[in-house]
Amino acid sequence: MQASITESPFGQMADGRDVIRYTLANANGMIVKIINLGGAITEIHVPDRSGTLADVNCGYDDVAGYMGESHYFGALIGRYGNRIANARFTLDGETFELDVNNGANHLHGGSEGFHRRLWTGETFTTPNSAGLILSYVSADGEQGYPGNLEVTAIYELRNDNELRIAFHAITDKATPVNLTNHAYFNLAGKGDILGHELTIVADAYTPIDNAQIPLGTLPPVEGTPFDFRAPHPIGERIDEDDEQLRNGFGYDHNFVLKKSSAGALEMAARVRDPASGRVLEVWSQEPGIQFYSGNFMNDKMRGKGQIYSYRSGFCLEPQHFPDSPNRPAFPSTILRPGQEYSTVMAYRFSTDA
Repeated sequence: MQASITESPFGQMADGRDVIRYTLANANGMIVKIINLGGAITEIHVPDRSGTLADVNCGYDDVAGYMGESHYFGALIGRYGNRIANARFTLDGETFELDVNNGANHLHGGSEGFHRRLWTGETFTTPNSAGLILSYVSADGEQGYPGNLEVTAIYELRNDNELRIAFHAITDKATPVNLTNHAYFNLAGKGDILGHELTIVADAYTPIDNAQIPLGTLPPVEGTPFDFRAPHPIGERIDEDDEQLRNGFGYDHNFVLKKSSAGALEMAARVRDPASGRVLEVWSQEPGIQFYSGNFMNDKMRGKGQIYSYRSGFCLEPQHFPDSPNRPAFPSTILRPGQEYSTVMAYRFSTDA
């Protein structure tokens, strides 16, 4: 069986524009479904160690779910993944005021960020993959950001059970750019994720204040509940009496990845579900990765016959560090005219037997 991609209706926006669902399938029977609303991944069906498929991606049934209090399920995030303190930054001597949507701060590109935008889709196949090219033009001033930003996100499902996402962007004015995907995973397909075993290739992390803004330091993970250099169950230390766990209501922190060289596409994290044997590796070119343990999930979050209760999903979001536009010591996120933003991330699925 060759990799394939098909289209079907998913509903309509309030203004009547059609939302399209794209179904990608590879030669092994792995299936990924993506909608052009927010570029959201709605389903990921992968086998367990006995070959039984399950949907390991949290998602909603309809447009209303993704346009409501969606918690960014499966969505493309931009212009800036994560938080910017006080919803403002200064660039080249000019201060820009952003949409305020997370306390006093700006989160994930704003309340009308890329996750709520309708992208233009174009499909393709290769001998070993099926893919979707999503395009969007973010206008100068959108959510407070300078410059017209032309963005593409290329999803590619490969026959080796890798779902790859390649981001590209160009701008006509200097602007921060920090793109990622906000998929929530549960490798068992149900229940909580506290028994999932997590490894993060990071010697340091960025601690946060009680508004979840980085303090600006990069302390070592050694001797803390944030040391995932060897596998640990997510729930093993999550309720320890630790100020950082209190500030994040669990894990909701950026980890400083250990890279062989800047920009290398390397494994950033690995998660294993002991019960099913499913394994997820997250590969990235980015310097950081946000690990979120589903601390704000609740019984009101429902879709695909599931109740997405407390800590029933986790996120691993490759990224530059939070609040980088206000932190000169952090790796820069500024894209200027004539430059091209380009970064690749990948979800690689396998089993432990």
